[in-house]
Amino acid sequence: MSNPHRIRAISLAATAVLASPLLTGWTTGPAGRALSDPTANGASQKLNWKDCPTPSAAEGGGSAPAPLPDGSRWQCATMKAPLNWDDPNSGTIDIALIRVKASGPPSKRIGSLVFNFGGPGGSGVSTLPAFAQDYAALRTRYDLVSFDPRGVGRSSPVICKNDQQLDAFFQQDATPDTAAELTTYLSNTKQFNSACAVNSGKVLPYVRTTDTARDMDLMRKVLGDARLHYFGISYGTELGGVYAHLFPKNVGRAVLDAVVDPTQNAKQSALGQAKGFQLAFDNYVRNCTAQSTGCPIGKTPQDVRNRIAALVKSLDSKPIPGIAPRLLTETAAINGIAEALYSKDFWPYLTEGLQQAYSGDGKVLMLLSDAMNGRSDNGQYSNLIPANVAINCADQKARYTTADVKANLAQFRAASPLFGEFLAWGMISCTNWPVAGGADHPTVSAPGAAPILVIGNTGDPATPYEGAGRMAQALGKGVGVQLTYRGQGHGSYDSGSKCVQNAVNNYLLNGTVPAAGTVCL
Repeated sequence: MSNPHRIRAISLAATAVLASPLLTGWTTGPAGRALSDPTANGASQKLNWKDCPTPSAAEGGGSAPAPLPDGSRWQCATMKAPLNWDDPNSGTIDIALIRVKASGPPSKRIGSLVFNFGGPGGSGVSTLPAFAQDYAALRTRYDLVSFDPRGVGRSSPVICKNDQQLDAFFQQDATPDTAAELTTYLSNTKQFNSACAVNSGKVLPYVRTTDTARDMDLMRKVLGDARLHYFGISYGTELGGVYAHLFPKNVGRAVLDAVVDPTQNAKQSALGQAKGFQLAFDNYVRNCTAQSTGCPIGKTPQDVRNRIAALVKSLDSKPIPGIAPRLLTETAAINGIAEALYSKDFWPYLTEGLQQAYSGDGKVLMLLSDAMNGRSDNGQYSNLIPANVAINCADQKARYTTADVKANLAQFRAASPLFGEFLAWGMISCTNWPVAGGADHPTVSAPGAAPILVIGNTGDPATPYEGAGRMAQALGKGVGVQLTYRGQGHGSYDSGSKCVQNAVNNYLLNGTVPAAGTVCL
């Protein structure tokens, strides 16, 4: 049996940077709207850095971050930002920050390097300490900094339902086949969205990506940096692109890794994810069946696909025991398989989970599904999914109907026999949302900005490779510089590729921009 703690430790990497299969994000601000001057809205405040507290339940719980191997301690602080950037006198919101100081000599320090690990909904305060050693080379010249974006973690978290209610919510059938299942699914979605309005109504209108981008420019000022040096992953690439559009002259050295396609609307993005997850799944299947020792879940790629399709179909009517008292449903199995495709390191767990599920044991697939949903071993949920829905629904203009989904089901099924329906029905997540959405897709054009390194992974399931080229083009000539990694999993820098790491490190540490079109294997 797999070690559940090991699965959760690895899964943190994926859930921190995921573009959730429930929904992915798009945003822009109304054209031509004047931006508030951050110097007039809190830039003179002094941050009170102190030892970090134990992570809150919304951040995922656990222990306070331990010192790094060199003894450096993590420090946390709270920044005040206007709740409503269009009316800065209407009140403030607390933004939780974390940092560890640069390890090199002060004379070599460049400034702060601000991270956003994605989601949207991932807690940067919890995630950065977990992966800081991956960025040790960058720490030689930067303070490593991250934060909980508004609506996330300790920054006025969006709360919808309690843990027991969320357990029930995630047990539902998210690929309804009958009229009764559809009625239940729509009712559950409406109840979830209503609970968000009741419990977090005050913050819901103000969690747009444009709001967080403004927070980051205030953060830049408060941290004492003339320009924002930035590392954005997954949804963090969208945030970085929006920041560059709003504040092009304030862009320092910036890296966007696992890139959201800024040209797509909600339906196009969901369809792109269906294709991306299917590509990653097929890569996993081929890898398994190519092993000299044989693949324990099928003899040929088509045999594996057929057996998994049969398993998933059987779970629709007859779930199997998962983590008591919960059962592994069709939806949880699809969710768990998707989670395992975020990293090649997960593939052995997926194989083991499928083997066990064939025999009637759904524990491993449920562990993976729980990780995707932000559920810890003790049954406590972070606010990853509520924040994800809230931010996406504040950003995206589209409000899809049942008729819209049904009209597109065939296209989604063709894109992915395994994930298509799941992602198609996820499009109604914002139906009945209490706040109107902002735009069809983000605006990221940033004429005059410094070069931004844009990295696409050809095997990325959640942010398909094509998005990197479109982001580089949308940022503008001389701004977006694309680098390609021919690999597997979500993201490139943490893949282990020395080629990618060397290119990123040389850019962030020395200012050397790689040649556009560089390819890493």
